[in-house]
Amino acid sequence: MEVVITLVPLEWGGIGSALLAGAIIGLERQLMGKAVGIRTSALICTATYLFIAISFSVASNMTDPSRIIGQVVTGVGFLGAGVIIAREGVVLGVTSAAVIWVLAAIGVIVGIGHHFLGILLAGLTVAVLVGVDFLERSIKWLHKSVDEAMDGRNRKDALKDQADEGDDEEEHDEDEPQSL
Repeated sequence: MEVVITLVPLEWGGIGSALLAGAIIGLERQLMGKAVGIRTSALICTATYLFIAISFSVASNMTDPSRIIGQVVTGVGFLGAGVIIAREGVVLGVTSAAVIWVLAAIGVIVGIGHHFLGILLAGLTVAVLVGVDFLERSIKWLHKSVDEAMDGRNRKDALKDQADEGDDEEEHDEDEPQSL
């Protein structure tokens, strides 16, 4: 006797596709040491799928399931904004925020019934992440790392500080006492 648990209005294929698509992208991010790894990616993609699939189950003449997509977009925007930080004038986490957007979009695609397309888009996303990383490492002028940007900013600040100190020294007469 075979026992199959049904999850109406959800589908096992949708849950599996969302988990797999999220895990594919999350594996790349985790291997690269980024903030949004396998667990987070799989959860974002699956949660988005759940919201969309459930919204279709409560659809009637009085409701519009596409409004749920708009609410997901808003919520994911806040989630993505939370991973972006600015440190010493350099913005970090923008790619992780973009990945969160893509994960949610894939969850929507799976939620409206295009399971295989969601998995294909996860593969395409990884190809973009890995491909651009490869190009940045291979072609010197494409690569400007955060460290280089920080070093450049720090050098500019140091030169500006030295110039400001030089200006201060020129303003004072050598015979006059100077306060510290």
